[in-house]
Amino acid sequence: MTETSRQHADDIEVSRTRGPATALRVASALAVLAILWQGGTAGGILMRSRESFEFHEAGAIAVHVLTGLAAIAAFVLWRETRGPIWPLVVAVVVFACSFVQAALGDEETMWAHVPGALVLMLGAAAVLVWAVVPQRAVPR
Repeated sequence: MTETSRQHADDIEVSRTRGPATALRVASALAVLAILWQGGTAGGILMRSRESFEFHEAGAIAVHVLTGLAAIAAFVLWRETRGPIWPLVVAVVVFACSFVQAALGDEETMWAHVPGALVLMLGAAAVLVWAVVPQRAVPR
């Protein structure tokens, strides 16, 4: 393979993965922001603010949607690149955990809800960091 044709093949590979990579970056960044929002509104809930509770409920829907979009983008990117699978697994686990979090949001299960929020944050942040930090090319 000539240098020119190798460069062309690399350009095709980059352009094919640009969309899913960008989608993963955006969705995971927004998911992290939504989870941070949840932490902020949780403080208001502890102060018995009805408005904070409503914001927290809306934020939960945003977390579900954004972590789901991040998981889909991670899958598409993995399918296109066959890169490491752990970001996909973490993104899917974070998406699933967002529903567990919602189920544990009652006063009786708050002991599990708060640590679960930390797990969500760490998982979402790990996917975001992986998506944003440039990956080293694998030698052929």
